This record gives sequence, structure tokens and C-alpha cells, in this order.
Amino acid sequence: MIKVEGLYKNYGDFEALKDINLTIPKGSVYGIIGSNGAGKTTLLKTISGIYKPDKGFAKIEDEDIYENVHVKKRMFFVLDDPYYYHNYSIKEMASFYKSIYESYSDEKYENLKDVFKIDENKKIKNLSKGMKRQVIIWLALSLNTDVLILDEPLDGLDAVMRQKVKKIIFEEVLERQLTVIISSHNLRELEDFCDHIAIIHSGSVIKEKDIDELKNNIFKIQFAFSGDVPKELTEKLDILYYKQSGKVTTFIVKGDRKKAEDLILKYEPILLDIIPLSLEEIFIHEMGEAGYEKENILL
Repeated sequence: MIKVEGLYKNYGDFEALKDINLTIPKGSVYGIIGSNGAGKTTLLKTISGIYKPDKGFAKIEDEDIYENVHVKKRMFFVLDDPYYYHNYSIKEMASFYKSIYESYSDEKYENLKDVFKIDENKKIKNLSKGMKRQVIIWLALSLNTDVLILDEPLDGLDAVMRQKVKKIIFEEVLERQLTVIISSHNLRELEDFCDHIAIIHSGSVIKEKDIDELKNNIFKIQFAFSGDVPKELTEKLDILYYKQSGKVTTFIVKGDRKKAEDLILKYEPILLDIIPLSLEEIFIHEMGEAGYEKENILL
């Protein structure tokens, strides 16, 4: 388990992270999403031990991560713009990592060679962006670490390769309890990939939940009555968005879905439909509550 508690990180007078508290269970796929400049990459770099916290801590199984070589060998961070030695081939880069990570698996490297189908003797600098991304994921999984941290990992991959990579990572999570921390702007990709989500804005966590719980706690309701909308509905429901189109009313509601449904049914609607929101829609509404400007683009 990874524990982040009371974490602050400053760049001069700028507070990049403010009192971050996270619990990342072992064997989970944990997504971190947020607005541009929210502090996602800074958080990942602090969790991975690249940055030293100014206050608070990031620990794995009660051991500090920063300047702890033993712990850092159990983790690997796939950066948004991965670094390679300029003239190294894939095979040479694998040998380099093998010299550092005791957990490196030759067997896994060979098995993944058949998945990615890239000539291991090719210079990495000569590969396309998408192929470079495949190479770093190939190498990262070959290291066989306990924790894999991914920043925009699927960027540049085609649809088929994205599904292959997600499938391989899922298998690692299930088979050996790999812990994955992933940040991406592609919320559709994260929606069916993560089991936990943290939303950060302006350096602070504004929401942290199991993804199923998050999606059950905010939802769209469309209904219609033969007369006016009962006043009790607007008074008792936590409404984030309200739209009237003829007889049909649409609410975006936070709270208990069953209680909201029972309240509306009490007034015998002629139409009632409860619709789950996508992670992207949830993100937009949560950010709106946090003061982030949004447009009415969801309905």
C-alpha cells in the first residue's frame, strides 16, 4: 500500500501541491485526473521519489520513498516524455535497466517481444513516437516492479495497441498484485481501466473515491409530470445542473440514487429515466463545483 499524507510541494513561492492525502491499495489501478497545471505530474514525481516533499510524506508499506534506493527499485515511472540514452538500441536499454533492477525478468522481456514486435536491435532514437511509447512500456513491464507509475502512457498508441497494453497491465495486476498509478487526460481510457480515482485541482485533492462509488454518487435524471415540477424536488435534491425542455426536466444530482428515485416516484411522474454519467461528465461537474469555469456542453 502507498500512503501519501499531508504532502506539500513548492516551487519558490508557488504551492504546487497542498496537503495531499491519498491511500493507494496494493494491486489497484489508481487514476489521477485534474485540470491543466493542477499538479498531477508533480504529484507523480513526488510519489516516485524524484522530488522531495517540502512537508508531509509519501511511503510504500511504511517506508519513505525519497532517497530510499531499496524502495525505489520496487517502482518504475514511465514519464510522459521518456528518457533514453541517445544511441542505445532497445536491447542495450534493456541491459542497462537489468543492471539496476534486481527484479528484471528476461523471460518477461522475451514474451513481450512477441507482443510489441519491434526489432530489439533498432536504435530507439530512430523510432516513431508511438513505437518509443511501446518500447518504454515493454521495458517497464520487463522490470517486474511492485509499482508502475504512468504519465499519459497510451499517448501516441493506435487503438489496437492501446487495448493490448491495457490487457497486459490488467493481467499483471491480477496475477501478481501490481499496483498501477496512472495519470491521463483521456478520461474515457481511464473509465474502464481504473478502480480508484483522485481528482485534483490547483494542487489539492477535491475528490477521492472508488470509481463505482463515484459514478453512483452523481447521475442524470430525466422526468416529466403532467403539471409543474414539485417544489420539494428542488428543495431536497442536491442539484448540480437543471434544464427544462418542454415537459421534460433534466437534473444532474449528487447523492443517493435510490432516495432521489423514490422522491420523484412519490409524485407519480409520467416519465422517469436515471442515466449514469461518464467519468468525463463527472469530472466537468466536480471541477465546476471547485470553481473551474465550464460550459453547458453535457446535455
